[in-house]
Amino acid sequence: QLRLVESGGGLVQPGGSLRLSCVGEVLILDDYNIGWFRQAPGEEREGVAFISSDDSESYADSVKGRFTISRDRDKNTVYPQMNSLKPGGTGRYYCAADNLDHGLGPSYGYWGQGTQVTVSS
Repeated sequence: QLRLVESGGGLVQPGGSLRLSCVGEVLILDDYNIGWFRQAPGEEREGVAFISSDDSESYADSVKGRFTISRDRDKNTVYPQMNSLKPGGTGRYYCAADNLDHGLGPSYGYWGQGTQVTVSS
């Protein structure tokens, strides 16, 4: 079964950093465009970071300069490094994969279950 598994979430103070991970199971992430999305309580899921199959990157304006997305092809893993986190960064973070380039839009074919990030003092 093709699966995406996120990890690395937790509680972090404002201004702190976290690195999330998205591992592909059966799914070979090299072949896919990967998006990371955040869903805060009561709000719609929003795209925050994207890496294409040829490693082009894009970011939501709200995270530019603070988030960096990267791949480790040997580990079949995509990482968003999140620095200078703000309380507004609280939410469940999901990775998503698709052969098509959806950028920060929601139309991905494969989704993980998400990992919770709470930014609070």
